[in-house]
Amino acid sequence: MNIPMNYVGFDLETTGLNPKYDKIIEIGAVRVKNGELVDTFSTFVNPARSLPTRIVELTGIRDENVADAPYIDEILDSFLQFVGEDVLLGHNILFDYSFIKKAAVNQKKAFEKQGIDTLRIAKRFLGDLESRQLGYLCDYYQIELDAHRALNDAVAAHRIYQILAREYGDQEEELFQPKPLIYSVKKESPATPKQLELLQKLVVQYHLQYEEGVLYPVANVTDESIDLEKITKNEASRLIDKLLANFRRSYSS
Repeated sequence: MNIPMNYVGFDLETTGLNPKYDKIIEIGAVRVKNGELVDTFSTFVNPARSLPTRIVELTGIRDENVADAPYIDEILDSFLQFVGEDVLLGHNILFDYSFIKKAAVNQKKAFEKQGIDTLRIAKRFLGDLESRQLGYLCDYYQIELDAHRALNDAVAAHRIYQILAREYGDQEEELFQPKPLIYSVKKESPATPKQLELLQKLVVQYHLQYEEGVLYPVANVTDESIDLEKITKNEASRLIDKLLANFRRSYSS
């Protein structure tokens, strides 16, 4: 049986589900050699915005946890060095990979990897279970898990993989082999000086709460405070459109 036993299991916590607009807030990873956990990587990541209430409730991560954390462009190299040339492993791995791939492309770095998806394996062999979500599988296999924290989930994915490999690896070995991870994304540009100038004018014109580069929540526009010095060109464009649309509605009503 030729089942991979050397890999890096990893997981992210993010501000939402869309890598185009949402941000990484925590990275957790484990290096596994010969099936044994030998090293870990864990860090909070500053998303340059406040955390949505639903994410705080889901993860327990709060604004104060990420406020002094490194931004993704400051910590990405350390994570890529930890991964090295190893195969990646995760539960629904393409979700987590897409966020890292986006961050890498934004820094003009290559991140073409192969990965093993424990969710895909679980769906193949555990179809009779009520769910194949990570938390459910941990309960099923009696794996202790403090869910929705990156390092804990990375460890859990590793342990589930080991169980699945022992129980089903000889039945369908091909399913356990790494596959290329494909996610296409274009490099994002920072907000232009003209966009930032317009945002500043809107802040003054509409008496928005703005302090030390941070725009605080605006009704019907955003539930989060946003660091305007860290937003991209696309994010600035969306924010400007929302602000203008919101205040047109306010003046027309």
